[in-house]
Amino acid sequence: MAICYLGIGANLGKRRKNINLAVKKINALKDPKILKISRIIETKPQGGALGQPKFLNAVLKIRTKFSPHILLKKLKTIEKEMGRVKTARFGPRVIDLDILLYADRIIRQKALEIPHPRMVKRNFVIKPLLEVL
Repeated sequence: MAICYLGIGANLGKRRKNINLAVKKINALKDPKILKISRIIETKPQGGALGQPKFLNAVLKIRTKFSPHILLKKLKTIEKEMGRVKTARFGPRVIDLDILLYADRIIRQKALEIPHPRMVKRNFVIKPLLEVL
């Protein structure tokens, strides 16, 4: 079992509802187990197209048996089920699910980087992460 931290964000549609639905979908998987959820905070978009709506962001602390790659696949499936469409990098999105930390693992691959490479530069990640550590 590994302790992991997931970033969750949304800036399209009913943002809070989207975050809550994503949390429910993660919880509906037999694994992982959600241990803590930070407060949801509102932030301005960083990067991407100008004029995007503000984001709502939170961090989940989970315990999982899934490998990092299987966990990522499950998260991407949830994003797709919720209607996320890949657009421009840092573009608006219905839901965004990221693996921030996975136990003490360091992974540097094209499809997966852990710890999340831009995590420490983003207050919208660090602030909620500190709540659930």
